[in-house]
Amino acid sequence: MDVLKFGFRYWKKYLGGAITTQFMSFAAMGADLLLPLLMSMFVDYVIRSNEPADDNIFSFLLSGKYGEVHTMTLFWHLAVVFIGLLLVRLFLIYTKNVWNQKLGLGLETDLRMDTFQKLMDLDSATISEYNTGELLTTINSDTIMYKEMFCRIIPNILDNSFGLITAIVLLALINPFLLIIPVLLIPVFVYALRSFKRRARMNYRDIRACNSDMNLTVQENIEAVRLVRSFTNEEREKEKFDTSNDSLRESYIKQVNLSANFEAVFSTIRQIAYIGGIAVSAVLVMKGQMRLGYLVACTEYVMRIMNYITTMNNMMFQMQQQVVSGYKMMHFMEDHSRIPDGDEAVDKNKKPHIEFSHATMKLQNKKVLDDITLDIPYGKKVGIVGGTGSGKSTLLESLIRIHDMSDGEVKINGKNIRRYDLKSLRDQFAYVFQDVFLFSNTIESNIAYAKDEMVGGNIEERKEVPQEVITAAKHAQADDFIKKLPDGYETIVGERGLGISGGQKQRVSIARALLKNAPVLILDDSTSALDVETEKKLLADIKKNYNDKTLIISAHRMTSVVDCDEILYLLDGAIAERGTFDELMALDGHFANVYRTQQAQRESVVDFGNSDEEMEAAR
Repeated sequence: MDVLKFGFRYWKKYLGGAITTQFMSFAAMGADLLLPLLMSMFVDYVIRSNEPADDNIFSFLLSGKYGEVHTMTLFWHLAVVFIGLLLVRLFLIYTKNVWNQKLGLGLETDLRMDTFQKLMDLDSATISEYNTGELLTTINSDTIMYKEMFCRIIPNILDNSFGLITAIVLLALINPFLLIIPVLLIPVFVYALRSFKRRARMNYRDIRACNSDMNLTVQENIEAVRLVRSFTNEEREKEKFDTSNDSLRESYIKQVNLSANFEAVFSTIRQIAYIGGIAVSAVLVMKGQMRLGYLVACTEYVMRIMNYITTMNNMMFQMQQQVVSGYKMMHFMEDHSRIPDGDEAVDKNKKPHIEFSHATMKLQNKKVLDDITLDIPYGKKVGIVGGTGSGKSTLLESLIRIHDMSDGEVKINGKNIRRYDLKSLRDQFAYVFQDVFLFSNTIESNIAYAKDEMVGGNIEERKEVPQEVITAAKHAQADDFIKKLPDGYETIVGERGLGISGGQKQRVSIARALLKNAPVLILDDSTSALDVETEKKLLADIKKNYNDKTLIISAHRMTSVVDCDEILYLLDGAIAERGTFDELMALDGHFANVYRTQQAQRESVVDFGNSDEEMEAAR
């Protein structure tokens, strides 16, 4: 099976330990299977005082050296061997279980790390094909479930196979007629197992799908809690949750019913085997073909054979859940990124010179960028404006290869950016996305995220906030509001930054980008939540203190780009107008019309005191 080959790539790292624990398990099972022979000797040579009729592995105890038959001396020697085998079995099982769990946890950790790394490596378009619930299930639940296949299910199947073969051999050595009942019932076991396996796999697929749907429902409501409350749609969301919850419950109930039927069928077969084994053994004893003590051993072996077969069937039944999880993980891990990594590193000693040459991009068969040609030598300030859906963000995202161009080229220092490895390419840019994201941590941690050496340190042990963090926050116009917060830079902002306002989140995000101090700073509509005056101060500070760097600003507000060396006005993914602010105003086209409209609206709008700065002053 492909799913087993996929898992073996990870399990082979632990194969040495797995083989060792498996042999320990075989030894424990062997010790356990010798106990019925000792029990038969208690009956034949301690209770009934029969003379030995044939040999077995413990016949040396009947030599007289360890006591005569029907004596307490022989009883105690048999008891010591019996207890010794029990202790050996317990020790081996305990050691095997501990080691096996450690191996399983190692495998689980490796699987989770690799699936998470795959998530980091895949491009945005590929990731968007999975919903969040599906990804959470794959990275968390599936790794645990799939680990169970290798550290519990397969070892159990091997254990019971070994036990089954050994018990059959021991039973055949006593009397081959004792195999009649197991041989007759094995086909019934196999037929029943095949029937249950198919239904179990379908059920487990339903359970996994319902779990993914539940994860997605909960995750969406956590993120959209403010939106839900603002529209007073709590009842609607509760109904969605109840629907998902009911579906999950019903899928588990189906599996519980199937498991109950499975257990009932196989328990019945097992009991039939037990009664049949006693009947056959009793007939053989009455005919004098077998000693009475062996009646105890044989019925025990017949019962164990049925137990081994039942357990193997049960493991195969449960294995369907692991197989479903394994297939999901395998397909996820075999998914290829549409943004292949390059093999050259960007020369850090060269200042990046960016060029777009007849660059065109299609996403989902729709042209989103059309024949973009643009030259951005190092240090140039470029503004990109246009209506919603004009391609501004897509153009900027192409620089860090979130999307690749379909035609044409994007070059840095004369080389197509596809030739560069993604890490060194993205290190050239400090990018502030329009969809601001802050981690559930302190403001200091969120700003320091730009520097690996700062993130790697123990922030809680620092007595002072690093000066670099404070400087970046000042240039982003964030230091003043941060100092007014109850815990200053140590304030926990909450998941996705829900503890502070939109404008404050944008400034923290800009501070993070400034701290990175990359050669190219990209602001993708990242000042939209700021009032005009704060935005002016922020951009002026950036141009003053980071004047040597390339600055690319995307904005809906035309005032954000008036001081840029070149301004592009995008329309339907193409450059409709370009030039300096004065040139575009003289052109009296799209840019000039939108600029005048925005200025007129700004002058006519009544200020209700809703800017971030006024909100901060009111705190």
